[in-house]
Amino acid sequence: MPTNALLIIDAQYDFCNPKGALYVQGADKDMERLARFIEQNIFQLNKIFLSIDNHHFNDISHPSFWEDKHKKNPAPFTQITAKDVEESKWKARFEPEKSLAYLKALEQDGKFLHFIWPVHCLVGSLGASIDEKVMKAVTAWCKASGKDYVAIHKGLYPFSEHFGIFAAQIPDANVPETQLNTELIAQLNRYDNIFVAGEAKSHCVATSIQQAIDFAPELAKKMIIIEDCMSDVTGLGHLGEPIYRKAKEIGIRFVKSTYN
Repeated sequence: MPTNALLIIDAQYDFCNPKGALYVQGADKDMERLARFIEQNIFQLNKIFLSIDNHHFNDISHPSFWEDKHKKNPAPFTQITAKDVEESKWKARFEPEKSLAYLKALEQDGKFLHFIWPVHCLVGSLGASIDEKVMKAVTAWCKASGKDYVAIHKGLYPFSEHFGIFAAQIPDANVPETQLNTELIAQLNRYDNIFVAGEAKSHCVATSIQQAIDFAPELAKKMIIIEDCMSDVTGLGHLGEPIYRKAKEIGIRFVKSTYN
């Protein structure tokens, strides 16, 4: 029989709860469907992987990292470009040369511009915790299977976004946790099917799929996207659309949570 893994991306309070700092519209309902999917397939799932986004307060994507000439921090969802920094519109409070180099590398990469997010998923905070409904279903699976879930921590390096689970947006050659996670790729490759769900569809899920296509194409082709267990950041769904089109072109499957 084929073996099945479930990869849950960033199913955390700050993204999935309406009271969360960076709530993704519809994510609470996504998590209800995902919890039911786990419960209904509890004996068909051979492993569960949970990615967990964690940040320090003074993260490059948080307001406190930046200030203008009046020492005022940018509001959430402000876009900051390398040109803005070079023209002194914004200044990095921490390692300004490294921060400017990051913005230039990000823009050259061409996938995302740099946006400021609300402070979210702080290490050890409620916001970083896994959605309660999903965690209840995951621990029920642990009890039934006699196995433990695998936690994948990302985002602690404060000088780069880390949307995708396999590598930071701009890896740092001197920071191992930002580089391609070949161990995770090897772990996932042990399974025949990799069901994928989580938040946000437009950012962390899409980037994870893109990284799999780019760096582990044999793994990407095993992925099955549970499309009703993820939602876009409002107004930014267009960022992920090309990735999902590419996924369909190479044969990645898309299913609903009622899939059996």
